[in-house]
Amino acid sequence: MDDLKLVLYVLAILSSLTCATLLMRAYLQRRVRLLMWSAICFVGLTINNVALFVDLVLFPEMDLRVLRLVPALLGMSCLLFGFILDVE
Repeated sequence: MDDLKLVLYVLAILSSLTCATLLMRAYLQRRVRLLMWSAICFVGLTINNVALFVDLVLFPEMDLRVLRLVPALLGMSCLLFGFILDVE
């Protein structure tokens, strides 16, 4: 069971990192600001997934919940800011 959790954590990290990379690459090609805000959001989600891995796998005896939720909050806040800013 623990091996399955490890695989899922790694897949979550890789998928969010892939999304962030593809979104940033698309932004650099097309210069659409919503792509930039989405990429920033996924960077935050990637950091959140890495922090989740560190919290639950590497240091299970410590509670790093607040530290791992802050990057997700910042990433989602950036995306929300981008939605509000780019209303046309």
